[in-house]
Amino acid sequence: MKRITLKTGLLFAMLVAFGTVTANAQSKGDRKEPPTTTELLKQMDKDEDGQLSKEEVKGPLKDDFDKIDANEDGFLSKEELDNAPKPKGRSRN
Repeated sequence: MKRITLKTGLLFAMLVAFGTVTANAQSKGDRKEPPTTTELLKQMDKDEDGQLSKEEVKGPLKDDFDKIDANEDGFLSKEELDNAPKPKGRSRN
């Protein structure tokens, strides 16, 4: 009985170790590119008017809305998004 329990425990530990190594290897693979301005408009433009209101945006874009809205009309156009400062990536530790 102890022998079966030991074998089962070792098998489980090996599976957990293998799964951890596999998950870490996958997370260090291809980096996902940030969306283009066209993709952002397509994803967030709920009323499909070709521009983004403050209510439509989320995340860092919402935080920097006033900086990106160059003509201060309350909307972000494709041109304003194209000219927006690019977010800095996280530093690697």
